[in-house]
Amino acid sequence: MKRKRVLITGAAGFLGSHLSDRFIKEGFHVIAMDNLITGDLRNIEHLFKLEQFEFYHHDVSKFIHIPGNLDYILHFASPASPIDYLKIPIQTLKVGSLGTHNCLGLAKAKNATILVASTSEVYGDPQVHPQPEEYWGNVNPVGPRGVYDEAKRFQEAITMAYHTFHDVDTRIVRIFNTYGPRMRLNDGRALPAFIGQALRGEDLTVFGDGSQTRSFCFIDDLIEGIYRLLMSEYHLPLNIGNPDEISLLDFAKEILELTGNKVKIDFRPLPVDDPKQREPDIRKAKELLGWEPKIKRKEGLKITYEYFKSLPKDELHKQPKEFISMK
Repeated sequence: MKRKRVLITGAAGFLGSHLSDRFIKEGFHVIAMDNLITGDLRNIEHLFKLEQFEFYHHDVSKFIHIPGNLDYILHFASPASPIDYLKIPIQTLKVGSLGTHNCLGLAKAKNATILVASTSEVYGDPQVHPQPEEYWGNVNPVGPRGVYDEAKRFQEAITMAYHTFHDVDTRIVRIFNTYGPRMRLNDGRALPAFIGQALRGEDLTVFGDGSQTRSFCFIDDLIEGIYRLLMSEYHLPLNIGNPDEISLLDFAKEILELTGNKVKIDFRPLPVDDPKQREPDIRKAKELLGWEPKIKRKEGLKITYEYFKSLPKDELHKQPKEFISMK
């Protein structure tokens, strides 16, 4: 039986590498694509020896050519951390617009099903809580986070346009805060920032009074939800995340308890447009996919902490002293 072929963009990143693992496990031929602007080949180097895996070093903002048939496309190419998209704002906008356009054009040409990775950031600093898919958001298009938020909102719009106008078989996943092995310590997000500071014996940086909330989903749960969505027939945006909400101050205290570190919490001014609340309404995912997260935060944090502890010391000290935002 011939293997089905899937293209995964952003495959050397945190989410893309775990997706590559899952589709290899499911028996697919995986075509991985990444320009390595934020991705790391070490995340997928264990797959290079496999006959059913191939890698293209390519920027999806440029024309994409894949020879042969293609059954599925998962578009996960995009800077996703505040430090990245504030440092490379133009590339962030281009991968969300031109990159998505190219992937959708390829899906149309190959008659492939495409799933695009959107984000809870499309809700901005929400005025509705928890956030259901029907909520249109509260986004500042010209603020520092606008390059990422609006790139993702455009990505959803053009994906729906290709679905309605060209009859392309599309999926849109709205991903909430996710964590696990292969996260980068230096990407400015709360969890790796806290663990990195604890491992280095530094005070933990909390912005504002720490009352802003996040909901953290372990990577294995997220990948399962994405896989089920791809295999469904649901075309509208769907939230995938963990509704177990926690304040960043309480989260910092959990990290201190996990690491046994005795450092203090250092409070800093709140960044511009930092969302005050973030919790997914996952009723649709439960109803349509039979999906909900299984891994408790305590269990997932332990696995993630062990991964970060295993990194070389020079990797640990790449972490910047200042953080732009706690996404």
